Amino acid sequence: MTKADLIDEVSRVVELTRKDSEVIVETIFGSIVRSLHTGDKIEIRGFGSFRTRQRNPRIGRNPKTGDRVEVPAKKIPFFKPSKELKDLVNSSPAQPSPAAGGAPSPPHSAPAQ
Repeated sequence: MTKADLIDEVSRVVELTRKDSEVIVETIFGSIVRSLHTGDKIEIRGFGSFRTRQRNPRIGRNPKTGDRVEVPAKKIPFFKPSKELKDLVNSSPAQPSPAAGGAPSPPHSAPAQ
């Protein structure tokens, strides 16, 4: 799914214009990026958490020439999925969960006599 697909999906589900949906999606992504930039952690219950991890400086190699290259320390974004998301991804597609937008099937019971 691309960002354009996500915008279209939001527009369809919430019944907003594509332009309004684009503003919503861009605002969410911008908020996540700003929070990570300032070192904050973002936690979305039932989905996962975003945070940054520090990478130490290291010596790498230029793959073309084989020369040694110093790679500086840096922060990288890291996403950790929630247990709920992992379970949804690994569940059978024949039984969508209510959290994934599917309706639970009613229990089958014998008719009352």
